[in-house]
Amino acid sequence: MPSETELKLALHPDDLPLLLAHPCLAGALWERQPMAAVYFDTPDLALRGARMAARSRRVGRRTWLTVKTAGSSVGGLSQRGEWEAPAPRGTPDFAAIVDDPALAARLRGLADRLQPAFRTDFLRRRAVIEHAGARIEVALDQGHIEAGQPPRREALLELELELLDGPVDALLDLAHTVCLGPGGMRSTALRLWPVQRSKAERGYALQADEQPGPARTGVAALQRDGSPVEAWRQTMLSALTHLQANEAAIRAAADRGQLPDADCVHQARVALRRLRSALRLFAPVLPGRFTTHWLHVWGDLARSLGPAREADVRLGWLLPAMTALGLSDADQAPLLAHARAERQAGHALAVAAFRDAAYGLNLLAFLRAVLSMPEPAGRPPERLVRWAARRLWQSHRRLQAAARQALPAGPAGRHRLRLAVKRQRYAMEFLADQLPPRRGRRSMQALADAQALLGDLNDMDVAGQWLAGLPPTLAPAATARLQAWVAAEQARGLQGLEAVEQALAVTPWRDA
Repeated sequence: MPSETELKLALHPDDLPLLLAHPCLAGALWERQPMAAVYFDTPDLALRGARMAARSRRVGRRTWLTVKTAGSSVGGLSQRGEWEAPAPRGTPDFAAIVDDPALAARLRGLADRLQPAFRTDFLRRRAVIEHAGARIEVALDQGHIEAGQPPRREALLELELELLDGPVDALLDLAHTVCLGPGGMRSTALRLWPVQRSKAERGYALQADEQPGPARTGVAALQRDGSPVEAWRQTMLSALTHLQANEAAIRAAADRGQLPDADCVHQARVALRRLRSALRLFAPVLPGRFTTHWLHVWGDLARSLGPAREADVRLGWLLPAMTALGLSDADQAPLLAHARAERQAGHALAVAAFRDAAYGLNLLAFLRAVLSMPEPAGRPPERLVRWAARRLWQSHRRLQAAARQALPAGPAGRHRLRLAVKRQRYAMEFLADQLPPRRGRRSMQALADAQALLGDLNDMDVAGQWLAGLPPTLAPAATARLQAWVAAEQARGLQGLEAVEQALAVTPWRDA
């Protein structure tokens, strides 16, 4: 089956002149090609459901038919099946260009029901360059996608790097080099971000008037006979996919002048926690400086999302609490206005972090490092199933010790323990396939229960701090009643702490 390997990046319009002036591209022999494409599907979107795309694209005087199938995509780097051929006159015959018998039969079965679904219209600047031992097609597409009735348009400005010959690492190296801008420095980097969604995916969303929403994580399937480094690699790719899906939803909402679904920021933070937890878990098989550096980089990004998440959580408890207390609209209004202003400011910080050129640079650099990470030198790789049991035993013993120290230490200690429980829970999820099923499920449930209790207590601790820090003239009577409500919720939660240390005694690495 023919396939393509390409890296897709979105470009800020103001940085287009700088991109074209980059030394890697300034000397390229650019072809300029107007392209108009029609994507086809059935009325019930059978191709979309199968994660396929079929299009007819006019390039100059010629028309080409293309079929693309589902593939893998992470960090903007995608690998998928692709068939392309000149179109004969008459009705497009997509089955005729496919050399996969099963796929061709499927397309023939849908042929009578295919109809135009959406269109793309753009100018492509195209060049082929040599870079780091590879031949790479560089395509800069500028135009729009159009779909729906009445027609809706979405601007299109993308840089696509397709590997024609050579190592995938060269593709990532070129992208990172270009992203650094003509000066080759992080301080003057271009706003160029890896993107996951293809033109077809964007077109389908536009046709249905769908907006990106929060995405939850999947768990990478790890081979018991694989190595810890390979397990780490698959875990990292899963976390990056999770992060990018929610980052895209946050940016899309900002582009519409709206705040995103509150769960988008939450899920982006979950992705970053999972990423950092995996860096810690697999640290013994990774270079020390690498782990330290990326814990710092992704920690900075997570902290930039903190104010938005805190404001979302705050509004989640504030309105129900005021309603339960029977506060009047007049008492509620100043508190809600204050909380909503904080939410607006917090989300502005989150959007700025994802729009910053540093985010794109970090994604590209990290993806390249993940894909190229070697096995530790000097010893053969250990089987993952044995490594996992030992590593989880070590981390669980540390968690039990942390519980004994943290529980008597008040809110700060409970917060530290909550973070430790989360890390252990993520470690369990990463390595779930390596554990005895029954004992693994028991341990996961114990961790989930402990995390939920500690999380609720932390929310109330933060709520109390927020109420104490409000301006004294801002609804003081209502604030006092809310402080009493928070104290009562804390007291109820503290009654369950005695069971936390006992729950954490359940061990995941062997059957009872």
